[in-house]
Amino acid sequence: MFEKLKTGFKSLVGKITTTELKAANLHPVLSDFKISLVENDVAFPVAERICDEMEKRLDGVQVKRLEDRKKIVESSLREAILEVMLTNSRINLLESIKEKREKREPFVIVFVGINGTGKTTTIAKVARFLKKKGFSVVLACSDTYRAGSIEQLEEHAKRLGIRMIKHSYGADPAAVAYDTIGHAKSHGVDVVLIDTAGRMQTNRNLMSELEKVKRVVSPDLTLLTVDSLTGNDAVMQAEEFHKSIGIDATILTKVDADVKGGSSLSVTYVTKKPILFIGTGQRYDDLEEFNPEKFVEMILR
Repeated sequence: MFEKLKTGFKSLVGKITTTELKAANLHPVLSDFKISLVENDVAFPVAERICDEMEKRLDGVQVKRLEDRKKIVESSLREAILEVMLTNSRINLLESIKEKREKREPFVIVFVGINGTGKTTTIAKVARFLKKKGFSVVLACSDTYRAGSIEQLEEHAKRLGIRMIKHSYGADPAAVAYDTIGHAKSHGVDVVLIDTAGRMQTNRNLMSELEKVKRVVSPDLTLLTVDSLTGNDAVMQAEEFHKSIGIDATILTKVDADVKGGSSLSVTYVTKKPILFIGTGQRYDDLEEFNPEKFVEMILR
């Protein structure tokens, strides 16, 4: 996972450790590193920010021993990466669900994203995660367009032993979501997970329909699933979806197969919204809560 990104960071630390810490000497090393980041799917503004921060933090620092210099370089890099990954909003999903449960109201999550990102499977993984934490869950199939979407979600629901609410193909997605919330309220279900049609972020009509779903159900969270393997496309999708309908967080899928890792750094920076989970495999349990600090330690190891 993220092998190329890790190699790039290791190489940078090695080069800067043996360079005199002055802007004139740091600049060419960081310029090369910026290109390396962009080649590993880090969005250009993010690569620029990390390199500018590194130069600012290290310029003129006096260090006597090589060993200490390496620690200072690593520490500066850690802080620069964390700075682009941290947001003002941290989401404590489990606590938020508990708060709604105390009010006897279901916690509503709408999942959005384009086809092929693994959105429906991710919903099943989140359902599994919440069930293991002791919450009851119901699924809403508001993807009434894609052939096989209802059957796919229904199969996941069956395997997980949870209820799914559906209408027929071509039905109003907002009506399905509304009915599912009604079901949750009358049956005391803790969480409603709403699947929506996979949309190209540039399709205005379909985006309008998503806005309608959000207007009708007033979700507690809108989560965008993005495929980390699509690199800068993932960043553009996150930017467009956030601009069009507003998202609260992202879920990065297929992270286990991502050798570059750049989208993990970039998605948070462009949306100013946190990554909530990462998908790390095909099984229902292959979903991890995302921790920026832990992520940074992992790529700098």
